[in-house]
Amino acid sequence: MAEGKFIKVNKEKQVARITLDRPKHNVLDIEMMKEFNLELEKIAGDDDLKCVVITGEGRSFCAGVEVSDHTPEKVDEMVFVFNRIFELINLIDIPVIAAVNGACLGGGLEVAIAADIVIASEKAILGQPEVKLGFFPPYAAIRLPELVGTAKAIEICTTGKSYSAADAEAMGFVSKAVAVDKFEETVESYIKEISHASPLILKLNKRAVKRHIGTSFHQAVQLSSDYFLNTMMKTEDTLEGIKSFEEKRRPDWKNK
Repeated sequence: MAEGKFIKVNKEKQVARITLDRPKHNVLDIEMMKEFNLELEKIAGDDDLKCVVITGEGRSFCAGVEVSDHTPEKVDEMVFVFNRIFELINLIDIPVIAAVNGACLGGGLEVAIAADIVIASEKAILGQPEVKLGFFPPYAAIRLPELVGTAKAIEICTTGKSYSAADAEAMGFVSKAVAVDKFEETVESYIKEISHASPLILKLNKRAVKRHIGTSFHQAVQLSSDYFLNTMMKTEDTLEGIKSFEEKRRPDWKNK
């Protein structure tokens, strides 16, 4: 395990686990975000990984961004390093899971919803309370409408309400809400399902979902079909998947 001052990273069995670790509640300050970004850069460039899991040490996932970093003297740097988190997560072509084990507020919720899959313990509290401090959440203003629609995104951002994991799941910004005693087991089950696949094919699946966003239906069909025929069907792993199915055996992925 690589242990920085505020970020712990463990890579094992082609899974990278990132743990936010800044007591008490893993609040992000500029130094911590810089460290986080360095680790995300390494992960984005690792072609052998199959999955990334982001979680928090202790009772919280992440309770936001350090308020003292919002001053006129620091805010430009703060916004730059904060935005870089989302740029890097967006560059990661394998599934990213946010394992939300407790308080997930403000910038912490923005980090969670940047992931592809959000699994939340029933003890998690989620929300964007920035409005109460005279701010708005810049990344959430972009991402939440994609997840919950415009009206619900406005509700979340303008009321500053906190939501339970079950409420967040019903609204659509949490993928799965689970009991505390089932939380770790559920996270591991998602990892296990993902890990059956080839790293390359996982990337192609995620790219296929994202590459047509914002295009017309006709363009989307063309893009997806072309990607299927001229990229995926040219890989060794797709041919190995077909062959292993016909031969009733486990595939031997080459990541090619």
